[in-house]
Amino acid sequence: MTSTDDSPLPARPRLIATDLDGTLLHDEKTVSDRTIAALAAAERAGIEVFFVTGRPARWMDVVREYVHGHGMAICANGAAVVDLRAGGELLRVRPLDRATALDVVRALRDAAPGTTFAIELSTGIHYEPDYPAFHLDPGASVAAAEKLLHEDEQGSAAPVLKVLAHHPDLTPDGFLTVARTAAGGLASFTRSSPTALLEISGLGVSKASTLALCCAERGISSDEVVAFGDMPNDLEMLTWAGTSYAMGNAHPDVLAAASGHTLTNNEDGVAVVIEQILARL
Repeated sequence: MTSTDDSPLPARPRLIATDLDGTLLHDEKTVSDRTIAALAAAERAGIEVFFVTGRPARWMDVVREYVHGHGMAICANGAAVVDLRAGGELLRVRPLDRATALDVVRALRDAAPGTTFAIELSTGIHYEPDYPAFHLDPGASVAAAEKLLHEDEQGSAAPVLKVLAHHPDLTPDGFLTVARTAAGGLASFTRSSPTALLEISGLGVSKASTLALCCAERGISSDEVVAFGDMPNDLEMLTWAGTSYAMGNAHPDVLAAASGHTLTNNEDGVAVVIEQILARL
């Protein structure tokens, strides 16, 4: 399957927005030489490249050196915009209100007994005792979600970027449906893991909505954006962008929603499209 079978390439895009895991990165979490070269060539041609990911800023070292013309990235599914060249400095935060987060936790405990939670703060992640441990975050504290979400008396607790909810038995898409039914009016629910792990952000916060804000600040329209993704947390971004590509390894919903398809992440599908765009300039 080639990258241009079912979607015309834009005449001259101004911004490329790409997911990381399962999209730009190979499965072993590396960036290929071909992709590095394509990203650099796009920047030289005057096309901005945004990394738009569910990852927190502290997990961006894998691509930090490949942001060539600028240091911007959208992290935590749109809850944070960070400057990668300034140590992950937060430039914009779109938090999940703590009281709302508590309401979501209570709703999911009722709707899906056995759910465990982690709380992604702007300062790091913390999780419940039965939540799958984050080996990349050895400094995380462990406590009930209700305690983790409790603000101190001065109200100085760090912003909540997202709540993670894990279920040991439900299917990933089934858990997403249950959660949206139970609490979809309180927050935004999505997923990017092959397991039943949900990512919960403030209502209206997504990769797409934050990307739209960043583009508006630059005078860039959605028609001038090319986006790449592979999982349900990319859906809004792919439908917002004027041109979008689902990876060959993408979730069925992503394959159906994108305007075009490219090769898998391990076959450098993003680089293939970028090369074709640049060849037409």
